[in-house]
Amino acid sequence: MNNTYSQLIEQLNKLEDTKLFQKDFLLTWEKSEDELKQIFLVAEALKYLHDNNISSKCFDSGLAISLFRDNSTRTRFSYASAANLLGLEIQDLDEKKSQIAHGETVRETANMVSFLTDMIGIRDDMYLGEGDRYQREVGDALDYGYKTGLLNQRPGIINLQSDIDHPTQSMADFLHLINHFGSIENLKGKKVAMTWAYSPSYGKPLSVPQGVIGLFTRFGMDVEIAYPEGYDVIPEIMDIASNNVKQSGGSFKKAKSMDEAFKNADIVYPKSWAPFTVMQERTKLLKADDTKGLDNLEQKCLAQNANFKDWECTEEKMKLTKNGEALYMHCLPADISNVSCEQGEVQDTVFDRYRVPLYKQAGYKPYIIASMMLNNKFKNPADLLDKLFKENKQRVKY
Repeated sequence: MNNTYSQLIEQLNKLEDTKLFQKDFLLTWEKSEDELKQIFLVAEALKYLHDNNISSKCFDSGLAISLFRDNSTRTRFSYASAANLLGLEIQDLDEKKSQIAHGETVRETANMVSFLTDMIGIRDDMYLGEGDRYQREVGDALDYGYKTGLLNQRPGIINLQSDIDHPTQSMADFLHLINHFGSIENLKGKKVAMTWAYSPSYGKPLSVPQGVIGLFTRFGMDVEIAYPEGYDVIPEIMDIASNNVKQSGGSFKKAKSMDEAFKNADIVYPKSWAPFTVMQERTKLLKADDTKGLDNLEQKCLAQNANFKDWECTEEKMKLTKNGEALYMHCLPADISNVSCEQGEVQDTVFDRYRVPLYKQAGYKPYIIASMMLNNKFKNPADLLDKLFKENKQRVKY
């Protein structure tokens, strides 16, 4: 067996008391450190198999259903790619074309789409206080269907982004860091600047910055979050990050400015998001179908954003980072000054310099999602991955 691949299998076998089998993946902070490491290792193994033209299909049939309640490019295609990589067929649930539009309940819908389904991926990030709750409601409905014998198997649920967390994004980001810096151990003590950045649009979810601070603080990194006054994230997530570093040995603090956070940083992650209080107000207006109220809120927020146009990732700010060479990260799409907008989150020259690593960062997401799927459906992923490698079935018949 190839030494690198055998090392991945060996590391998987050393993990203790992991409980990913038949468990939904909703929030990273609900998982143990070893469970997170298992997701990373399986993702690395799946990437190795694909890179070496070895089939990783472990399903002969079955559906992976996707439900996107918000627009998506990377996550939508990453989910489809992950399902196909393992041998599942993707089926998108369009609520407008289903009986949901006619009042069908969550319990009924969840069970009706799940008779031959292995996985369900859900993106629900539009309503603060609703996305995570909805995903758990679907889970409860599936538990009911399985326990009563309606379903012969209980599909696993993957959070493709909620109002609270974006685990497929933050874990893809972290796997990018593992590969960029060489190992998880090498990330200890590395400084990460997770900062707000100016955008000429409003309403961007909180789940990306919350996902980053909720995950990166688990592994001994020094995380600094920075945002203008009034752009707070959910307070409970700040508490989770603070508690994480007590166990990991890293640090977590709120910087006073973007410049302060960037100073001597190894990694920078400038990303716009809507303030916690704005998202609360926006949720109320969306529920009330108050179009005029939403328009007024948007204008108010855009005017507020305009006060902080200097919160832009520029060449000058990058010079503040460690040796002026910090790794720039973004979940994409970024608001690129002079390209996608007049002024935005990042200067065009900065983005251009980091285009290749940014695309690599995005490229880890299909493997993270596939790993979540595989770990949910197979009790011993190390044995399965060992078998797939030894079978050496060519994915493409050259």
